[in-house]
Amino acid sequence: MDYNLGNPMSESSSAKPLTSHNNGTSHGPQVNVFAVHGVDPEVQAYAMAKYSRSALSMKESLKEISEQKAEQFLNTFYFQYGHRSIADLAHIALAVEKLSILAAIVLVDEQRWDGQERSTRYQNFKKSGYYVPEVGTGAQQEELRRQYTATADFLFAEYEALTREMLAYYTSKVPRPAEMPEDAYTRTLRARAFDVARYLLPLATNTSLGQIVNARTLETQIARLLSSPYPEVRHLGELLKQAARQPAYNAQSEWLRALVDEIKQANPEIGARAEQQLLRPVKVAPTLVKYANRNDYEIKTREELSHAAAELMQGAPIADAPLVDLIEDGPVEVELAATLLYSACHYPYRQVRERVESMPAAQRDEIIDMGLRHRGPHDELLRSFHSGQGFCFDILMDIGGFRDMHRHRRCTQIEQGFTALHGYDTPEYLVTAGLKQRYESAMQRVIDAQSHLNHAGCSEAALYLLPMAFRKRTLFKMDFAEALYISELRSGPAGHFSYRSVAYAIYEAVAKKHPSLARYFRVTDIKEPVDLLRR
Repeated sequence: MDYNLGNPMSESSSAKPLTSHNNGTSHGPQVNVFAVHGVDPEVQAYAMAKYSRSALSMKESLKEISEQKAEQFLNTFYFQYGHRSIADLAHIALAVEKLSILAAIVLVDEQRWDGQERSTRYQNFKKSGYYVPEVGTGAQQEELRRQYTATADFLFAEYEALTREMLAYYTSKVPRPAEMPEDAYTRTLRARAFDVARYLLPLATNTSLGQIVNARTLETQIARLLSSPYPEVRHLGELLKQAARQPAYNAQSEWLRALVDEIKQANPEIGARAEQQLLRPVKVAPTLVKYANRNDYEIKTREELSHAAAELMQGAPIADAPLVDLIEDGPVEVELAATLLYSACHYPYRQVRERVESMPAAQRDEIIDMGLRHRGPHDELLRSFHSGQGFCFDILMDIGGFRDMHRHRRCTQIEQGFTALHGYDTPEYLVTAGLKQRYESAMQRVIDAQSHLNHAGCSEAALYLLPMAFRKRTLFKMDFAEALYISELRSGPAGHFSYRSVAYAIYEAVAKKHPSLARYFRVTDIKEPVDLLRR
């Protein structure tokens, strides 16, 4: 291996400079900027990392690096010396298809994540299918599986019917402007119908997404997925690890194969060389993710915090809470302990914090210690330790709306688990369309099916049947700029009515606590009538 750590100038002493600087006498621009493509992600990461240990230019580094040398470098500096920032330089595009919405929510829960998922606002999910988990054992298994699939099939049938009914309602209420094409008119109102119908889609619904992440994020993502309590999510972690270590899909392989065949016909020897180079298998991150395994720190801490939260709350009823609750500042020690416990239960943050505040300091410290005692030498702190932000909002909203808010990654989000305990939302448009009774009957059927599955010991399957109408609690911690950004962006008239309400409630909470700051928010008043043809 040639890392040239002792004398970083030696390996470039005879290299021809890419820009002329005439020993510093030139008065013209000296900077050299160019884009790079066609390089394996790990090789690119190595080439960029060499800037810190070599005076070679990027082009020179790429010429002298082989795939084998990149692997040797990463094994030494990434794994032995802990230089994990190297993995920030290897960016990887991955397609993840036909996973459940539940698994998708877990997958994308990364603060350093870029991607897009199928939108329930613009796509029809009636033929998407759904995930079926293991349901029961022995003689009961077949009967429980039948009930699960019958309930899921029913929800999809109701989703399709509700889409149709809401489209008919909207077209009866909103005339088409003369200047608007028929297809654009129908497409826009169908999207509005999807906004209502999606409340019936269960967490088991199949979706697809694409993500572009750096290798460090992928490594932590895989470890987190492998530590999940859900078998589907753990399997997804294994598949991501395999995808990074196996040959990637080459979008140009068909065209390149035809070219290689053409070259072979003209010159078999050159054709063989072209085939070796142009059609070689590319593995996107075989070295950087090879040690990504389940995170025992996360698993053990989650279990202990769950017991501690249950003991602290002692079966107390869940207190009523508003859609958005802006929590007052307090001692960081209290925030840390309360956030750790909040993540392991279904109680409002304010209710948990009140219990923590009444604790002796020694008991509070014990909870904070619980969040750290299993931490290994390379484990990042749990997200619950991201404390000290000026604005902390405890938000209880429908799962569909949460998925939209989940995209705001410049804040810290502490999620609670999925549950039916908080009830479900009923869209106002659905009520005015005269569909409330049908909707509530559908929800009751789901609740009955879940109750049966829970009593049979199939609580995981019961969660997968949970429609997106049911509420989920999440703590959003952020600075003022992010609170203003979310309020302005998400209160817009083209947005979904669910997160518009949340965004406006964030604004109102800040305005009440800090009246002098209210004038800086450029929010849209959600009480104003909405043009349903504006998206």
